[in-house]
Amino acid sequence: MQSARAETCDKADIDGLGNSPPLSRVQQNLLAASERKVLDWLCAHMPKRVMPDHLTIVGFLGTIMIFLGYFASEVDSYWFLVVIAGYAINWFGDSLDGSLARYRHTERPKFGYFIDHSLDAVGNLLTMVGLGCTAFVRMDVALLAAACYLLLSVHTFLAARILGTFRLSYGLMGPTELRLMLIGLTIAMFLLDPYVPRLGGHSAFDLFATFVSAALFVIFATQTFVLARALRQSEGGLL
Repeated sequence: MQSARAETCDKADIDGLGNSPPLSRVQQNLLAASERKVLDWLCAHMPKRVMPDHLTIVGFLGTIMIFLGYFASEVDSYWFLVVIAGYAINWFGDSLDGSLARYRHTERPKFGYFIDHSLDAVGNLLTMVGLGCTAFVRMDVALLAAACYLLLSVHTFLAARILGTFRLSYGLMGPTELRLMLIGLTIAMFLLDPYVPRLGGHSAFDLFATFVSAALFVIFATQTFVLARALRQSEGGLL
């Protein structure tokens, strides 16, 4: 039976985290440089009464809009426009909260990292479940995409703990490019509704989501193998 000490996180545990070096961020996606300029401008012109925590809440509210819009799209296709607005609001809040904290030198690395990525995990699930509620994507296909994205996220968090580097992009793709891709899919749903193009019994959206899931899994498997081999070699032995 585990002791209460092993089951809880007390102040000593949290204070001990302060000995860890800060994570360096790696972001090399296609729009990273342009996005950075926009975020820097927004940070410089953000009213002082707006705090990073407010932006975190705004970003999560955008995710709720995405879920509700997808869910209600069966009633009226104009709910897809709410989804698109939700993606924009989610980008604004999720991309700007940490940037504003760093701009004002008010970072809370432990709290911000924990809350931001916890809400991101919930938001990713809500987005995929919402997609699965539409007439265009089957729920099992949407949940497969959520699972593969979660695998890649787990790898990112593990690599950050081991290497001290937090990777925000793989290749030319990052969160912003992914949002734009989902916005494009949502626009296609709005324009095509109620017609759902199908190939071999599956919608074209199902096939695209399956392809994206496979790509995410391949990236996860490749990155995991490469890192595991490097770690094994650095500690002796071959993999």
